[in-house]
Amino acid sequence: MRPSGRSLNELRAVLIETNVTKHAEGSCLIRMGDTHVLCTATIEDKAPPFLKNTGLGWVTAEYGMLPRATHSRNRREAALGKQSGRTQEIQRLIGRALRAGVDRSALGERQIVIDCDVIQADGGTRCASITGGWVALRLAVNKLLKTGAIVSDPIIDHVAAVSCGVYAGQPLLDLDYAEDSAAGTDGNFVLTGRKRLIEVQMSAEGSTFSREEMINLLDLAEAGADTLIAAQKAAVA
Repeated sequence: MRPSGRSLNELRAVLIETNVTKHAEGSCLIRMGDTHVLCTATIEDKAPPFLKNTGLGWVTAEYGMLPRATHSRNRREAALGKQSGRTQEIQRLIGRALRAGVDRSALGERQIVIDCDVIQADGGTRCASITGGWVALRLAVNKLLKTGAIVSDPIIDHVAAVSCGVYAGQPLLDLDYAEDSAAGTDGNFVLTGRKRLIEVQMSAEGSTFSREEMINLLDLAEAGADTLIAAQKAAVA
């Protein structure tokens, strides 16, 4: 039995509320159980300098956690004067993941910045950020299409992410903090709507894992991503 009482292949309840901020070109609040992330998309009319005169656009991300998103208060990274390695790794992952679902030539020489701010953390914050970040990106691109700033849709596929792991000897979908902190194997899977893999992060936290166990987790992740993509479609409909 999982600490949450969920079945082995059951996601936490997923809720995506769109247009939650006034000024951002795209925004959503994604709730995956007790993990809540605010995702906003900002359109900038020029691409980064390294893309000047290439005709290509760019999608990038920034990620952060509010001080009391966790059980005890964490100091703001701005107060510390630098980002942690974890923060840098996660925001690069979010950017890579979302770019995989975009035709950058159709986007043109502009940049869309996805900001992911964790309001409350209970495991899976990077996965929720990617899934919600796609929704914010979709809404921002819709505005570009509506105004005629671009003529063809640069979004070529959905992008969603989910965690899986081995807990108490059992493969689980969508680990919360209690499960993640005690998992023998921990993994994050980023997939497209066509079930193409963008990134897989897996590690043995307490014990090694077999090829069969890895495939079992991938099967769980594919099923979970289907549900998350259905939630994305409903959110932007």
